[in-house]
Amino acid sequence: MHICGKEIRIRGKLARIAYLDGEGYEFLDSPEEALEFLRGSGRRMDLFTFIQRLSEPSPKYTYPMEWDNFAALRISNFDDWMTGLRPRIRTMVRKTERDGIVVREVPFDDPLIRGICAINNETPIRQSRRFPHYGEDLETVRKISATFLDRSVFIGAFFEGKLIGFAKLVTDEQRTQAGLMHILSTIQHRDKAPTNALIAQAVRSCVERRIQYLWYVNFSYGKKQHDSLAEFKRRNGFQKVEIPRYYVPLTVAGRVALRLGLHHRMIDWVPEPVAAAYRSIRKSWYAKKFPGFENA
Repeated sequence: MHICGKEIRIRGKLARIAYLDGEGYEFLDSPEEALEFLRGSGRRMDLFTFIQRLSEPSPKYTYPMEWDNFAALRISNFDDWMTGLRPRIRTMVRKTERDGIVVREVPFDDPLIRGICAINNETPIRQSRRFPHYGEDLETVRKISATFLDRSVFIGAFFEGKLIGFAKLVTDEQRTQAGLMHILSTIQHRDKAPTNALIAQAVRSCVERRIQYLWYVNFSYGKKQHDSLAEFKRRNGFQKVEIPRYYVPLTVAGRVALRLGLHHRMIDWVPEPVAAAYRSIRKSWYAKKFPGFENA
């Protein structure tokens, strides 16, 4: 389904929630027009949710709202970003060049696809969970990587001519913010800090295009107390930026679902100690199932 030239997706069973495909890269300039279309579409949708841009942190609408968050950094110039980093991280960024890492923007072509495929297939688990892109073939990788091509910037990190890390930046239509849709490096060359180097180049790429914000998915997720990825983002200058997320009921069932909190994921209802225990058990299980990859 498309509205205002943008694709709408639907998730959920108890409460059918419609949302804009590519949130953070796509935004609605006229939510009222979209809501009118959705109500008359004839498809079952109980709620419609949408967010505002990072440049618009204050609520603009009177619809029911909750706070969501991005891991984001406001960009002025590269030197300011470097100055704001901890000394150890600045050293790591500079160290990549001494270690022979070359980072640059790259075209979307066959060599890039082959390199991404090789990185994806290095390990079946990452961050103590099954890596969803492990085992994908070249055409699957090409299809996944080809979204938003007209607004994408691909960055590669190379060591001795071989791709050891990549990132995909996607801007919104107004080019006010860019998101790291994909960023991944090889475990084999982790000691050379290629991911830090990719982020540094992403900042440079944004500065060159006068993009105000760089974001890297969420900073925090629900009740999760500790997250190594969130700490990595913090060390690289990202901060938690809260933005309004609206939930607009489209049906009576949608109003009831919103009142009862059924628009939240099931995991959001699980107490954090229980979720932490589950993550620990999952990590141990994967360590036994995939020996040698437990630190991936």
